[in-house]
Amino acid sequence: MIKVGIVGGTGYTGVELLRLLALHPEVRLHAITSRADAGTPVSQMFPSLRGLVDLQFVHPDEAHLETCDLVFFATPNGIAMQQTKALLDQGVKVIDLAADFRIRDIGLWEKWYGMTHACPELVEEAVYGLPEINRDRIRSARLVANPGCYPTAVQLGFIPLLEAGVIEETGLIADAKSGVSGAGRKAEIPTLFAEASDNFKAYGVAGHRHLPEIRQGLSGIVGREVGLTFVPHLTPLIRGIHATLYGRLTRDVDLQALFEKRYENETFVDVMPPGSHPETRTVRGSNRCRIALHRPQGGDTVVVLSVIDNLVKGAAGQAVQNMNIMFGFAEDAALNIVPLLP
Repeated sequence: MIKVGIVGGTGYTGVELLRLLALHPEVRLHAITSRADAGTPVSQMFPSLRGLVDLQFVHPDEAHLETCDLVFFATPNGIAMQQTKALLDQGVKVIDLAADFRIRDIGLWEKWYGMTHACPELVEEAVYGLPEINRDRIRSARLVANPGCYPTAVQLGFIPLLEAGVIEETGLIADAKSGVSGAGRKAEIPTLFAEASDNFKAYGVAGHRHLPEIRQGLSGIVGREVGLTFVPHLTPLIRGIHATLYGRLTRDVDLQALFEKRYENETFVDVMPPGSHPETRTVRGSNRCRIALHRPQGGDTVVVLSVIDNLVKGAAGQAVQNMNIMFGFAEDAALNIVPLLP
């Protein structure tokens, strides 16, 4: 059994981590930190965890995270990079759910995130935590950069096509939609009920922070830069990401067989039957990505539909999946969850 700490346990990804880890057979929760809510019982803030998590939030200075085997950072960008080196030096493994270690080009990261990186020397060591690509490296990692939600849905949809070399690499299009929980648990006008409900809009068309992360991942597959247009949208959902991906085929291929072969041993990727249209509600609360393939009118355009729960496979669930790999647990431990329907 391992001792686990969570830095930043009051946000949506934090409570999702608690939901999953509370029932993990190999985990003992040691500390959940919060500066503003130190001393508050976790179950008082999140009554859904009554009887499951008996801890109180504790101030980071009093959490003794150095005694943990693993620490999750469920914090805003820029926090994990301030504390990770000290934890690693004390033998603690780290999984960061924010973006501090995802992008290898430090200058590019600083441009997109608007701050100076506090520990650039650790970025090269950090393993990008997409198990379907980096499982072997995750096993031996001290530091894992958990992927973003949009990047997870988009990359899983494009990976088989790029690995097989059957689509043009310069004209990829990702048209993606997310529920409002992707913006985090904070009060902002665009995510107020009266603003987001009964509405649908694109945002970040000129550039979104997840764009360089997706490009980096896809470019790594083919060994050169890919051309990607990424347009995110906000939908009046609480949870869920639906990514519609477009690529131009360079040769004829059995798309269904290609994807089924690529993901046949991946517990959390479900390649659906031909002609399917996966819905976000079929993955709600689960760590699954459901994918369907289409080739409209038999032309040379492939359309990939990829859906995930942004808080689970897009955040906390994938982080737990990475933890399981790092410590040699069953990869689906605490994650073999049936999606919620309706």
